[in-house]
Amino acid sequence: MDSIATTKARQPVQRQFVWGADHTLFPSFYCGDSATVLREFPGKSIDFCMTSPPYWGHRQYSNGGIGLEASYQEYIDNLCIVFSQVHRVLKDTGSFWLNIGDSYLNKQLIGVPWRLALALVDRQGWILRNSVVWNKVKGGPDTAKDRLRNVHELVFHFVRSARGYFYDADAVRSDPRKSRVVNGSVISATGVSGVRYKRQIELSGRLSQNEKRNAFQALEQMLADMQAGRIGDFRMIIRGQQRTTHSDSESVSGRAREIQEKGFYFLRYHPKGSKPSDVWDILPEDSQNRDDHFAPYPEDLCKLPILATCPLGGVVLDPFCGTGTTMLVAQRLGRRSVGIDMSPQYIKAARERCGIGNE
Repeated sequence: MDSIATTKARQPVQRQFVWGADHTLFPSFYCGDSATVLREFPGKSIDFCMTSPPYWGHRQYSNGGIGLEASYQEYIDNLCIVFSQVHRVLKDTGSFWLNIGDSYLNKQLIGVPWRLALALVDRQGWILRNSVVWNKVKGGPDTAKDRLRNVHELVFHFVRSARGYFYDADAVRSDPRKSRVVNGSVISATGVSGVRYKRQIELSGRLSQNEKRNAFQALEQMLADMQAGRIGDFRMIIRGQQRTTHSDSESVSGRAREIQEKGFYFLRYHPKGSKPSDVWDILPEDSQNRDDHFAPYPEDLCKLPILATCPLGGVVLDPFCGTGTTMLVAQRLGRRSVGIDMSPQYIKAARERCGIGNE
């Protein structure tokens, strides 16, 4: 079984790093300072990390620690110490997802999330792949009379290596809508039948006769691919009919070059559905008792990152695990996990949530 330590914070721990050696999905928990505990972990042993550290100046945590620094610069420095250890223990194929909120100082929004993200990139060589806006859909009460309500936080996706990290886009695609055949013609889920495009090609004064022939042939092949399920849907961009996507400049857009050289191009939609966007509408409420932990992030915030960037059976890490939301979701999704927190009370609550008896 997993080795589970429940010693008090800042005391030495006898650790055996055997996470799920017998294929159990019960998480391991370690109580202590995150950077100190992580220094004892073997390098490149973790597949995935997701965490939400205490925000600077927001709460008075009973066990002290990160979030209570005198300045936001010191706060960022302390987090960088922890995340340098995350960088060390993460595999080259691994991903690190960071949820972090902002703070005000003397009525000025500090920009802590981006200051931290850029510090991780500049100081430690992390590669930032996405900045996700977590829209909380509805926010809490806000008594400020001279600014808008804050109803979003940021979630950053970092990797160690620009190429070769694990990413399963199909695991998080939305269910695709299906094409259909009407009177012998294939029609996409969004109503694309090719008739309009054929008419535009036929009447175009911007395409040569050879370009028109090629465009007709390519369109027929695209309709056949859609009927066979090789693509989910498509859009056709024809010279002089539709605007090129992204840019009309051939120096920066391959699409613009394609229009110049061929007279048309296609946007293909994946047959398994679309990938999620970088704006997530997720309610902040959690099902756990708020008396146990006053800043839990919701389970849904962890699901997409784990499914997309942690292999089945991989090891999930949360160095600020609180009451164990990341570990619980990992357990449900078939991943092993290890959580660290300074608070014995949070570790106890996390163990209970994950179905582990306390020693």
